[in-house]
Amino acid sequence: MPQVEEVRLDRVFNALSNPVRRQIVHRLKAGEASVSEIVVPFSISQPAISRHLRVLEDAGLIVRSKCAQKTMCKMSPRPLKEVSDWVDNFREYWETKLERLDTYLAQIEQETK
Repeated sequence: MPQVEEVRLDRVFNALSNPVRRQIVHRLKAGEASVSEIVVPFSISQPAISRHLRVLEDAGLIVRSKCAQKTMCKMSPRPLKEVSDWVDNFREYWETKLERLDTYLAQIEQETK
């Protein structure tokens, strides 16, 4: 059975795998917006945007709230931090590999001179 952290990461990666959802997250980085404001730049229906918002909300990337007759959305950055931390675990590995490749290429260049 997957660990809770893995399930959360799976939901975030799934949510971010769609370009429309990534654009929504990018838009909400600038601040809270209503669903009707979010739908404006897209050539898809409001119900389709609402489905995308549901996926983002299930992943914890956004929070929706009611304000009078509007549904407002705001970004929740914690899941992005968790993804960043997960990726950082691999940064040292790849930096070491790339440094070794640089050293190897420099050695080959010296040998060919």
